[in-house]
Amino acid sequence: MSTSIVIGGSGGLGRVIAQRFADRGDSVVVTSRDKARAEAAAEGIGGGARGMALDLSQPDTIAQALGGITEVDQLVITAMDPVPNSLADFDLTDAVRVVTIKLVGYAETVRVLRDRLNPAASVVLFGGLARERPYPGSTMVTTFNAGLTGLVKTLAAEIAPHRVNALHPGVIGDSPKWRDVTDHPHLRRTPTGRLVTMAEIADATDFLLRNAGMNAHDLNVDGGMLIT
Repeated sequence: MSTSIVIGGSGGLGRVIAQRFADRGDSVVVTSRDKARAEAAAEGIGGGARGMALDLSQPDTIAQALGGITEVDQLVITAMDPVPNSLADFDLTDAVRVVTIKLVGYAETVRVLRDRLNPAASVVLFGGLARERPYPGSTMVTTFNAGLTGLVKTLAAEIAPHRVNALHPGVIGDSPKWRDVTDHPHLRRTPTGRLVTMAEIADATDFLLRNAGMNAHDLNVDGGMLIT
């Protein structure tokens, strides 16, 4: 039985990925900043999934929070807090917090768990297309997603032979954020004529985790929007 850890797996895309792992019989751990939310999500996922509290914005607490995890086959980190921020109305506190979550928190999580990675274990970190396509208010989102490109490269070198990749989803049409939006403007910019789905992102995550040839890469899953 594989042990799969989904950091930020209590809701949204992280939960869909965690459910995929549980449905195939993995031993699953999901995290949230709120312990009750993590435990409720784990109960809903079923299959003996466990929930635990973890706050990536407080990197000095990560080692203790993950102390109960003894082995890892698959580590997926989806946690983020995409607070809008721009130079015109810059919130320094929010900027430091979100960069800490995505870069320092992600790196510390991998560092803490590296000695518990099983021989064939691999890691997927989640970014987004804002690294290529900034939008109003994306100053910090674009910055930390671009930073993940460097992070996966250095992590892949430092925890070799374990693999590390980044996945950058496009607009996910059936996500809680977008599923009720009709005629999304990105539809007209996507060659496939539709937005990607949560199931497709989960499948791409699985591909990066299992394909032993994929290492230190950025994978865009966007239906081809970046070519338009």
